[in-house]
Amino acid sequence: MPHSVCDGIVSLDLSQPIWDSFFLVAPLVVIGTREPDGGYDLAPKHMAMPIGWDNYFGFVCTPRHHTYQNVLREQAFTVSFPRPEQVVLASLSAAPRCEEDAKPALAALPTLPACVVDGVFLRYAYLYLECELDRMIDGFGMNSLIIGKIVAAHVEEQAQRLSDKDDQDVLMQSPLLAYLSPGRYTAIDQSAAFPFHVGFKR
Repeated sequence: MPHSVCDGIVSLDLSQPIWDSFFLVAPLVVIGTREPDGGYDLAPKHMAMPIGWDNYFGFVCTPRHHTYQNVLREQAFTVSFPRPEQVVLASLSAAPRCEEDAKPALAALPTLPACVVDGVFLRYAYLYLECELDRMIDGFGMNSLIIGKIVAAHVEEQAQRLSDKDDQDVLMQSPLLAYLSPGRYTAIDQSAAFPFHVGFKR
């Protein structure tokens, strides 16, 4: 039986996943992929992030999902970063498939065609990435890490950081949607500069 490292700290049971025992801040993105019939699928993901400092982006998925199979077949995917006011649209993209294996709820989502890869974005998002598959790493339990090389990127004008714009003004004009796993979300429109130590290098 594990013991707490000190008073006020609870040791968690590792015989089951720990992630529902506390909140984690994560992005909420919508992954776009091309279906076998030529249509497009959109699916929300929160286990998603840049992979390193170069132009790679990855997300966690399972081989049981159409997103995984579509990326494997088409070798490409899109990433849309929704705005806080689009949280319901992001939720709609998670609607279950019907008996015909289609997602009728997708018809209600506004989309925008990608420029380089064969795909679509969730329209009115603040950031869009077009990715070609770099690699898929299986074996994280039932899950896999899908990594794409970014071949095109587009950002909404108000959300772009520029040298003559204050970062806080950027966030006020274009707040970020954050997923608070499990099951909550928030909008981020306030921030403070991080106190990097003198001489810090990434």
